[in-house]
Amino acid sequence: MSNTWQLQDAKSKFSMLVENAIHHEPQFVTRHGNNAVVIVSFEDYKKITKPETDLVSFLGNSPLAGVDMDISRNKDLPREIEL
Repeated sequence: MSNTWQLQDAKSKFSMLVENAIHHEPQFVTRHGNNAVVIVSFEDYKKITKPETDLVSFLGNSPLAGVDMDISRNKDLPREIEL
């Protein structure tokens, strides 16, 4: 079973292409002989787009985690501008 499809075959056999992507491996679609798109299962998509760590862990492991930073807001009024 090949995992590379020409666009016209991918369109006419889309259900089969989707089944192959879900149950086997990513499916490649070419257009005019050039790679165009890759069809992957939703589970595979989630695996490749999921961050390795969550934001809290990432910030906690940052080299700047122990640095004392002043993050207070300046409460001065903005300067007046003549229009």
